[in-house]
Amino acid sequence: MTVRAIQRFTVRPVLPDVLKPLGDLALNLRWSWHADTGELFRTIDPELWRRTGGDPVRLLAEAAPERLAALAADPSFVADLDRVRADLADYLTGDRWYQRYAADTPDAPAAIGYFSPEFGITEVLPQYSGGLGILAGDHLKTASDLGVPIIGVGLLYRQGYFRQSLDASGWQQEQYPLLDPNALPLSLLRDHEGPVRIEVPLAGHRLLAQVWLADVGRVPLLLLDSDLEDNEGPERMITDRLYGGGADHRLAQEVLLGIGGVRAIRAYCAATGHPAPEVFHTNEGHAGFLGLERIREYLADGSGFDAAVERTRAGTVFTTHTPVPAGIDRFPRELIAAQFEGFGDLDLDRVLALGAEDYGGGDPGTFNMAVMGLRLAQRANGVSRLHGEVSRRMFRGLWREFDEAEVPIGSITNGVHHRTWMHPELVSLLDGARDAGDDPDAERWDALAGLDDGALWALKRRLRGELINVCRQRLAASAAHRGQPAEWTGAVLDDDVITIGFARRVPSYKRLTLMLRDPERLARLLTHPTRPIQLVIAGKSHPADEGGKRLIQQLVQFADAERVRRRIVFLPDYDIALAKPLYPGCDVWLNNPLRPYEACGTSGMKAALNGAANLSIRDGWWDEWYDPHFGWEIPSAEGAADQDHRDAVEAAALYDVIENEIVPRFYDADADGVPRRWVRLIRDAVAGLGPKVTAARMVREYVSELYTPAAASSKILDSAAAEQLAAWADRVRAGWPGVLVDHVASRAEDSVQVGDRIEVTALIRLGDLEPDDVEVQLVAGRLDGDDELRELRPVPLQAEPGPSDEVHRYSGTVAVERAGAIGYTVRILPRNRYLANSAELNLVRYP
Repeated sequence: MTVRAIQRFTVRPVLPDVLKPLGDLALNLRWSWHADTGELFRTIDPELWRRTGGDPVRLLAEAAPERLAALAADPSFVADLDRVRADLADYLTGDRWYQRYAADTPDAPAAIGYFSPEFGITEVLPQYSGGLGILAGDHLKTASDLGVPIIGVGLLYRQGYFRQSLDASGWQQEQYPLLDPNALPLSLLRDHEGPVRIEVPLAGHRLLAQVWLADVGRVPLLLLDSDLEDNEGPERMITDRLYGGGADHRLAQEVLLGIGGVRAIRAYCAATGHPAPEVFHTNEGHAGFLGLERIREYLADGSGFDAAVERTRAGTVFTTHTPVPAGIDRFPRELIAAQFEGFGDLDLDRVLALGAEDYGGGDPGTFNMAVMGLRLAQRANGVSRLHGEVSRRMFRGLWREFDEAEVPIGSITNGVHHRTWMHPELVSLLDGARDAGDDPDAERWDALAGLDDGALWALKRRLRGELINVCRQRLAASAAHRGQPAEWTGAVLDDDVITIGFARRVPSYKRLTLMLRDPERLARLLTHPTRPIQLVIAGKSHPADEGGKRLIQQLVQFADAERVRRRIVFLPDYDIALAKPLYPGCDVWLNNPLRPYEACGTSGMKAALNGAANLSIRDGWWDEWYDPHFGWEIPSAEGAADQDHRDAVEAAALYDVIENEIVPRFYDADADGVPRRWVRLIRDAVAGLGPKVTAARMVREYVSELYTPAAASSKILDSAAAEQLAAWADRVRAGWPGVLVDHVASRAEDSVQVGDRIEVTALIRLGDLEPDDVEVQLVAGRLDGDDELRELRPVPLQAEPGPSDEVHRYSGTVAVERAGAIGYTVRILPRNRYLANSAELNLVRYP
């Protein structure tokens, strides 16, 4: 008979007094990237540390009492503990980059709320599915290292995303192990009355959530959890799985994340005295309802709806991560109506209008979360330069009166937290003899130049060997699970064979199986008698994506074939624990998405930081920073007649680059067995890309380009100013039909040369508006074949006395900067000091 428990408890140990700081160290996730703290926990019991997956909470819970007693009596261990504890205390309280920045920047925000549906901090806290979550985790870690006062907000999923395994046929299987928050590095948020509870209205019901706190270095991460006995059955399950359930379930999660998240921040600040955020950053549209909660707060303070929207927009930053409409959360309009009927004093029609797809090609029955995010944020960005261009094209319908290049969506290219993703030996080499601590400004990215070629090549071979050991262990476990003999797995891969990695989520546009386009050619590359390649592949498909699962099955069945199975492996359950040895162990990182559908693609950044060359379609970040010193491009056939032909062309190019360029360079070794040209590539990748791809660069750009301007706007747009702005915007919209460009004249010689200046005068009519309400611009640019202006260059014109009270004169000059066909026009735009850009009202008047 099997006896099962009806309730589970996690009992935390009572540590000897001298070891009590271990409990504090375990609850601050800095140990996941701080080498000394991780090493301190490992020395408690190296084998137990391995078995617990590097989880200090489990380690302390399962450590033998006699071992803890022995450590308490060990002066060397106690001294190490005191040193690490003091280092954490200094890290948490000392001034860092942001404190110096804020001292010189009056508008620097006192706090920023950062909302994301997932956070990938460590494998011990499995609250992520892929790149979005890993990015959010890296954002928080780097904000901590830089001292940026961010408060993270997410949900605590009791079943996480899912654990992946394969059946005998190679078909993905999903398991959802239950997580006990008390066994995780979390603590409940409490105030003077006890555990904090957040209440959120949910389609006529009351939803309660408790708030778990994860300390990510200096950054608090608030995770809302609906699994409370006070909730009814369905409500308790709202935070069950990441990206699980149907539209009702997803909507409930996003209401809790956005509305509940704002309320959780308010409760956290009240309980701890932390400054309230001046800026709210919405990481993708899932958290967009935070804007409605902030509007509700302003309405409760007496603001009108339009003024409340303006105040909300002023302090909101929206980051879009998807380059395809299918990747955006969209809900049936009736679901949103049912949810927000009677939500505070918000007018339901105004709420529905915020997410309406009321532009060309939109669906009137759909509420679009990204559209709402853009309408409720005064500042928005994509996550690479190319993705910014794609986003401006995708959302141009919201600003249809403006040229695509003027759509107010900028870009900040993603980055990665290098101390998480670089192999510790490489980080040690960067640090050199000095201790750089967690300061990302202290790294010497050219440090590998001082290492002998032979020593660097030996290090890379050792890292490749570490990956191969992990692959053999995981592959053996997978084979046993699939009912296959596992003996052969001990001989897969080779320490001296070029290793190509490919690991990511498996939507169709990432093309997991492009490498299988010509299976015979791939098999020949894998089994070449003297210069073979080997492939390490991993990735999860969303449980509802049958097409993605078929791609995985196709790849696994190819890898199962006895002819190639020693040279190509698919490793199930891709997570942070697998990623950490994968990036350092690879020589080449492969990425072959359909351009331009990869928004950024940070896995290649992590590989580059570990000295791997990138082999990629020029999409996302690689389009921006590709250089032959850092790797290779796969030519993109975007003009192909159909998808099948495009795949064939790009797959052939992939094989050609591997066979004719990469393999010869890797195996071109000297008499000492060192491939000097390849070692130079390792050095160039780290030194050249290191400063660019780090999240330190990314977070600084968010601070200077988005957070600080948003804080400045939020500060000046108080209640009275917001009412004035809303009234002004209403007046301008009402009077805009009366705004006209009456006449335009120019003075220039018949023959214009580069460097000449063209004088332009415009007469305009403003109707009921005043000259202070508008800006008149001369817009010059290059002419295309249809006489349409491209590469617009606006120049403000200056007001002069006009011929009458109704007609106003403006004039100015434009310099001719290039030869060829050029042209100009004049336009009128609304102008107000509270606007962040001239396209905000989507009003413009041309002749």
